Amino acid sequence: MTETLFKFHRGEESSVYDFFGAHAKEQEGKKGYLFRVWAPHAREVSVVGDFNNWDPAKNKMIRLEDGECFELFVPGLKEYDLYKYCITARDGKLLFKADPVGFHTETPPKTSSKLYPLGGYRWRDGDYCKEREKKDIYSSPMNIYEVSLLSWKRHEDGGYYSYRELSKELVPYVKEMGYTHVEFMPVMEFPFDGSWGYQSTGYFAATSRLGTPKDLMELVDCFHEAGIGVIFDWVPAHFPKDEQGLFEFDGEPLYESELWHRKEHKGWGTRRFDYGKGEVVSFLISNACFLFDYFHADGLRVDAVASMLYLDYDKRPGEWVPNIYGENKNLEAIAFLRRLNETVFTRFPYAIMIAEESTAWGLVTKPPYVGGLGFSHKWNMGWMNDMLSYLSVDPYFRIGSHNKLTFSMMYAFTENFVLPISHDEVVHGKGSLIGKMPGTYEEKFAGVRCFLGYMTAHPGKKLNFMGYEFGQFKEWDFSEGLEFFLKDHYEYHEKLFEYVRAINMLYKSFAPFYEIEDSWAGFEWLAPDDADRNIVAFLRRDKRGRELLAVVSFSGADADDYMLGVNEKTKYKLIFNSDDKKYGGRGKLGKRTVFPAIAYPTHGKRYSIRLPMPKLTCLYFVREQ
Repeated sequence: MTETLFKFHRGEESSVYDFFGAHAKEQEGKKGYLFRVWAPHAREVSVVGDFNNWDPAKNKMIRLEDGECFELFVPGLKEYDLYKYCITARDGKLLFKADPVGFHTETPPKTSSKLYPLGGYRWRDGDYCKEREKKDIYSSPMNIYEVSLLSWKRHEDGGYYSYRELSKELVPYVKEMGYTHVEFMPVMEFPFDGSWGYQSTGYFAATSRLGTPKDLMELVDCFHEAGIGVIFDWVPAHFPKDEQGLFEFDGEPLYESELWHRKEHKGWGTRRFDYGKGEVVSFLISNACFLFDYFHADGLRVDAVASMLYLDYDKRPGEWVPNIYGENKNLEAIAFLRRLNETVFTRFPYAIMIAEESTAWGLVTKPPYVGGLGFSHKWNMGWMNDMLSYLSVDPYFRIGSHNKLTFSMMYAFTENFVLPISHDEVVHGKGSLIGKMPGTYEEKFAGVRCFLGYMTAHPGKKLNFMGYEFGQFKEWDFSEGLEFFLKDHYEYHEKLFEYVRAINMLYKSFAPFYEIEDSWAGFEWLAPDDADRNIVAFLRRDKRGRELLAVVSFSGADADDYMLGVNEKTKYKLIFNSDDKKYGGRGKLGKRTVFPAIAYPTHGKRYSIRLPMPKLTCLYFVREQ
């Protein structure tokens, strides 16, 4: 048995894409394609396509020495030729399956794989990649713009913007707005638009709706040339039951478990991957590495980690079976996630690996050798839920919910967190970000500015979903583009757009915002408990001791003579004001920018600064030198 097959079966192969699938080759002087596929339960397997009139009797594959994989060289084939595997199951049924490791597909609703050589793209991001390898991802700015490539913009006829068109429009937009990273919602091939990409049938094939794999490489390349990192949303938790996909691939459960209690993801109508099979582990880890290897990904956001970790996830009593220790933990999934992260960081040390993990599972971002899962970052879903719940309350009643503003600091340094306001929070009747805000039209915009100021200064990396930056009132609709006309024709939307750009630029230019995210050395409360006035204030520090003072009022009333306790008797200079008229605010502070501290004790401090604190406002100060 070859070393690759041996490692594949043991769950130790991280480059199955170089062995399986269809690869352009030359044998005995003839050019063609070499096909390989894993189908252990099959009686026989054929390669079928237009080249043989889809006849299973032709081009039958040869069983390899392991007895589970098949291989065949077919001469005379060319790029873009259609093909599938015709699998004869043990019961004699013929199954026509797309290539699990195919690199290109027909555009849905068509389902065939397409021959496509991935090599040959000439990358231009060498300088970017060299700088990336030097960067400490934990003490660097990370402000992520989450985007659905299929619905960021649409043509007037409803057609998609291609990868190439997005290279010309999305890349300069993200750069202009000051984001450090972009995160693509899943772009590997999926049949149903309404799944948003989270039900994939082509794990190694960039969706053909927007172009070819090399077109996607061009998009990533353009982002890198602009200095912007690219994170791919990746879905190793489940797959759909479409007949051309992984579902009972060779007539029996293969990528999914054979066990009744581990096979189905009932709530999503999908199948769960079986992490106890070495071949499935090799397939998934290779898929993750593939995105770094061939698409130069900077990182992955790993979807639905909680659904992988818990045997009873989305299940009622009697629908699941405990593990050997009588617990609800999926031991095989835990081992898989640890191996995944160890492999990715060994091969790609610069990688960002973000877990979307929605529970209180411990040590998600700690290394496996101390019992952790080994991710670099974790979405802070607790912070997100608390903040959105708090923001939905009328300011008059927020006094009773003040702990939702401050509770996140009880655990802020237990993991390396990303603060996410993602696509999931602006669909299914939840309302857009601005739509969640109570109050008048003007107060809604003030509430968004205030919240974003608080979010930017709060410990943790940042992620926001497209459309929030100009105040789209309508919920996200996967079948339509964003309503960019709002920022072009309406003053408050335009000014919010300018505000987001300004705060993004400030964030990445000033190290106290991002340099120390993992300890109290980078954070100090000044006013954590002023529930009566819905105000919080705190300091952020960088490694050189420079400080940023953030004061945030979530109140619906001005505090005209607010005394804020500070550490030193010095002058504090206002460097950012969400109430500025140029951002759509009232301009209550006028042109005043310097606030001297006086000997007046409050908030446990000896000194104070007197602020005419506007309602629904975030202010940033630095000590005047």
